[in-house]
Amino acid sequence: MGKPPFGPRLRRWLLPWLVAVAALANMAYPMYVHYDFSHSPDTRSYLRMAAGRFDSVRVTHRYRVLVPAAAAAVAAPVARLYARVWPQRPAGQWPLRFSFYLVNCVLLAMAGACWFNAARQAGASPEAAGLAVLAVLTSRWAVYGAGLPLTDSLYLLVTGLGYYAVRRGPGGGWALAIALLLGPLAKESFVFWLPWLLWYGRHSLAWPRQLAALALGFIALFAVHFWVDAHVGALASQSVSNALEHFDNVVYSLHRAASPKGLGELLSIFGFFSLLPPLSFWLERNRVPRSTVALFSPLGWAELGLLAIVAIHMLLSGDLGRMGYLAAPAFCAALALVFTHWRRLLPQVWSVR
Repeated sequence: MGKPPFGPRLRRWLLPWLVAVAALANMAYPMYVHYDFSHSPDTRSYLRMAAGRFDSVRVTHRYRVLVPAAAAAVAAPVARLYARVWPQRPAGQWPLRFSFYLVNCVLLAMAGACWFNAARQAGASPEAAGLAVLAVLTSRWAVYGAGLPLTDSLYLLVTGLGYYAVRRGPGGGWALAIALLLGPLAKESFVFWLPWLLWYGRHSLAWPRQLAALALGFIALFAVHFWVDAHVGALASQSVSNALEHFDNVVYSLHRAASPKGLGELLSIFGFFSLLPPLSFWLERNRVPRSTVALFSPLGWAELGLLAIVAIHMLLSGDLGRMGYLAAPAFCAALALVFTHWRRLLPQVWSVR
């Protein structure tokens, strides 16, 4: 079969993106307006970067330049109109905060479109996939990522593109190439995704092409490192030292995850929707007679590998909830399968009662 016409392919991506943009813009707006930035050094770092000031930015953040640069570009025209629309707000960082809000809503909605199409590739219906995307976007971490001056949206887009390429197989090479190109600049911990992408993405994009895209991404990363280090007069060894320091967080993360507060943080990543996949799995296992096709049969080792990489991020970061949200692509696919086959589970719910 040949490729579908451009129109249907565009609708499969444009409509989920538009719905995700609308949802995020509504949910994240109060966060953008009312957040107390004195509690978040990360947001202050990215605001300074967007203003062209790198000297007082932590090593962890100073090379993630794409989102701050995009926000700075958007802020230039926004600043001319902002005072007319919101004259009650003082001049200063308000136009730049608004620009981060716009850029992050757009990028995170793109990630949502990737989740939607990956769930469709896993066998979910369009309605179920759309509902699952909206459910995942209700997470507080999506609201943070869209409403605040952060760069999580780009990293979520990169991981979403990678997961879509793995689910799509042949025909998803373009998504994998973009992920490998942008990944090194999105976050340093992208290196942990490389074995997973290279192995499970080999059916989407041949290894020589993967390596070529990855080489371009690392060349861009080295260029950014060189420019920023020269700009602030920093030593290149600072980046290596900073990366090694993250391993000190492993013991703290394990203790935190085992505490009641940590368990609550893990369960709150996707809220009550976190209960639906395990509950559906239990209901299907206890179904009599059992279905010949398991509910989660389309999912497998690729999803388990993705969860393992997310666990590494959580251990090294210490921020369990925020890093746990990186599991959104696989969780969205699982949730979409639950919504697709809810009629199969409903009689079992009544029988349990």
